[in-house]
Amino acid sequence: MTEKLTCFKAYDIRGKLGEELNVDIAYRIGRAMGEILSAKTIVVGGDVRLTSEELKLALADGLLDAGVNVIDLGMTGTEEIYFATSYLKVDGGVEVTASHNPMDYNGLKLVKADSKPISGDTGLFDIKALAESENFADKAEIHGTLTRSSTLEAYVEHLFEYITPSNIKPMKLVVNSGNGASGHIIDAIEAKFKKLNVPIEFIKVHHQPDGNFPHGIPNPLLRENRQDTIDAVLAHNADMGIAWDGDFDRCFLFDEKGQFIEGYYIVGLLAEAFLQKNAGAKIIHDPRLTWNTIDVVEAAGGEPVLCKTGHAFIKERMRKEDAVYGGEMSAHHYFRDFAYCDSGMIPWLLVAELLCVKNMKLSETVSERIAAYPSSGEINSKLADPKAAIERVLAVYKTEAVVFDQTDGISLEFNDAEGQWRFNLRSSNTEPVVRLNVESKADLILMKKKTQEILDILSEYDEK
Repeated sequence: MTEKLTCFKAYDIRGKLGEELNVDIAYRIGRAMGEILSAKTIVVGGDVRLTSEELKLALADGLLDAGVNVIDLGMTGTEEIYFATSYLKVDGGVEVTASHNPMDYNGLKLVKADSKPISGDTGLFDIKALAESENFADKAEIHGTLTRSSTLEAYVEHLFEYITPSNIKPMKLVVNSGNGASGHIIDAIEAKFKKLNVPIEFIKVHHQPDGNFPHGIPNPLLRENRQDTIDAVLAHNADMGIAWDGDFDRCFLFDEKGQFIEGYYIVGLLAEAFLQKNAGAKIIHDPRLTWNTIDVVEAAGGEPVLCKTGHAFIKERMRKEDAVYGGEMSAHHYFRDFAYCDSGMIPWLLVAELLCVKNMKLSETVSERIAAYPSSGEINSKLADPKAAIERVLAVYKTEAVVFDQTDGISLEFNDAEGQWRFNLRSSNTEPVVRLNVESKADLILMKKKTQEILDILSEYDEK
């Protein structure tokens, strides 16, 4: 009987260690990936988790038995695999990571040539079917070869192409690597700045790699995981704080007062920065919170393009539109010149340069935007029947909406006696949760009122 592999999700592979993911499954995934892609060479890397190295080596064994040459980059973040896949012009890449999931989880993120994502629509389920059946071809007559290499220097050089280092004035930055996953990149960037005589001082927090996660799950979206960054910003009188998730493809920014800045407003900042250098360019954004991004992009002469949430959708749309930049409020930022992939390093470099060029503090650059478009941030509600709950909300508000959109969940806009406001409500693909985002035009009280109204409707009709 074929074993069902529950670790395969819509966009990647992740699961509980032992139960859903182990070295045997990793080996089978490697064998299947090598065959499905008819690959010659694939790069692999792993995050700081204690199990990432053994899973990576098992995956590599599967690839080698499929006749694929493997380049092992060692401990890496996801974007290092994106970069290496394109830079080395190989047939694919795999990062072993569970990002911000608990310690007893791990996973794999797969890309093919040109760092294009492998998701359910583009081959992931073919790999799953073959890994489940184990109906592999005979082991390749020519066994693949394993080499260990590094693209770190080329990767850092590429990062510096996004900024003009001479624009950087003396700055003090708190950098929280979580449990050290991104520490090696920070060290390399610091060395590069020193070589260029750029006066940036890095205050390093939780910098050493430690897969035991002594400083908590690497997820700065959790409020309890922000305090160490906030404390360091205030203690050192820093200009900005930066924290990353477990595979550092997302970065989270704190202003000089130690205040956490919602990713939504960073999208607007980065869009503005790119449009200053790329007049009239297209900017991709997700439907959850939109008004600030649209306003900033149009004011800067760009073209905002709405796209469904999710990295596979964003990357595909960016390629189609040849968009220079794409941003999600979840702190995923995508760049055309980075193989249309997301990076957690490029955003803070761009913001640091922008603050120097504008001669402004981070709080000053976003405070006006936050006041103009106050937002609730994403609020998750665990419900017994998410679909029914969304229908109830729709029944209350749809007739009054001036705009109704179903790009991703439901988005409704209103312009009534109370003021201008909008909301997006969508179900999770993986759990019985609905995600709510509300924003208004310069009316914080209205935004909070409407947020509570919708939350009350969701809970009232939930039949738990």
